[in-house]
Amino acid sequence: MMERLFVAGLSHHTAPLAVREQLALDEDKLREIVSDLVGRGTCAEIMILSTCNRVEVYGVADVPGEARSAAFRQMGAQRGIGLPTLEPLLYTHGGVEAVQHAFRVASSLDSMVLGEPQILGQVKDAFALAQACRTVGPVLHSLMSQAFAVAKRVRTDTEVGRHAVSVSFAAVELARKIFGGLDGRSVLLVGAGEMGELAARHLVEEGTLPVYVANRTWARAEALARDLAGTAVPFEELLPVLAQVDIVITSTAAPEPIIRAAEVERVLHARRGRPLFLIDIAVPRNVEPAVNALDGVFVYDVDDLRSVVEANLRERHRQAQRAEALVEREVTKFAARLRDLEVVPTIVSLREKLEEIRRAEVARALARLPGADPATREALEALSQGLVNKVLHGPTVKLRDSSRAGHHRRWIEFISELFGLHPRGGAGREP
Repeated sequence: MMERLFVAGLSHHTAPLAVREQLALDEDKLREIVSDLVGRGTCAEIMILSTCNRVEVYGVADVPGEARSAAFRQMGAQRGIGLPTLEPLLYTHGGVEAVQHAFRVASSLDSMVLGEPQILGQVKDAFALAQACRTVGPVLHSLMSQAFAVAKRVRTDTEVGRHAVSVSFAAVELARKIFGGLDGRSVLLVGAGEMGELAARHLVEEGTLPVYVANRTWARAEALARDLAGTAVPFEELLPVLAQVDIVITSTAAPEPIIRAAEVERVLHARRGRPLFLIDIAVPRNVEPAVNALDGVFVYDVDDLRSVVEANLRERHRQAQRAEALVEREVTKFAARLRDLEVVPTIVSLREKLEEIRRAEVARALARLPGADPATREALEALSQGLVNKVLHGPTVKLRDSSRAGHHRRWIEFISELFGLHPRGGAGREP
């Protein structure tokens, strides 16, 4: 099984976005490709993971190299990209390395943004699609089930995904620390810069309410307010709103500050000591630096947020070391289980062979004892079953021990030859 398992693909590590986006196929095309590859016998099992940062084929095949080429030839053909163009960008992992890669991908240890949570859902979606196409067999089912379990352990046992590594997420993290929670905290978004809008969306997801939007272009303010389920306010009425809200996000293109210390100081009396948190994501800054000197006012600009992001990235990398060690342990355990699975068909086949002989010999003995009573028949059954179990014990133990030692193939072939087992039942061929 292990040598037939492979992962092949390209990712942000090996291929530019222009190539990756060409291979990002819709579900119907992916269904067509995986079904065709299994239908032709190129792969025994296959699933394709297709995201903006990676396109990977997880498969089980007698000739993994041919399966890889066939899969990427078909995917490239959908957009007019030949296999020779893709080949230099592709990586391939087989056996234990394929298991390790699958676990690292699902756990977001191979992601562009270390610890990001989206990849696990994307892997689960790819697996579900392959299952719906009936291209998942016992090996991929075991691999992905364990990959999901490992990803969950990485999330719960380490903090690799618990530290904000984008400016917008860092802003939310800081706001949460200042207020001790964000439910019911009001927000004012000033301007419509991309990072500011993203920070506002994250805050809304965290339960902030209500949300106000101010923009020099009234139509833009109204449109964004609708998206955020908030309220548009005229740009000229910032000060009254400043007196009410808890969090202000500024991201305008103004060449000089639009929120000044003297103006903020005037509204502080109306706030009655409630803290005011300003996130200035604009360059040049929208908030005058002197505002940060006011009591109860916290101002963070882009540099502040980036320093938080850098510190969090360092922490994520420290946590990733723990996660990598966890993955290594799980890979070793999974590889051992997969090797154990390889000897199971031989054990089953040997038992069936001996059971067939046992039944035939018991029937022959009973034919010579036409007057045998039920007790005699029961004794013969028990005796013959005991003999079969005794004979099976030695080969079964040897097969399982050899599996853990990595020598199972030699013993599978030897026992199959010795007992005349059918290859399909246990001569080392995987299902």
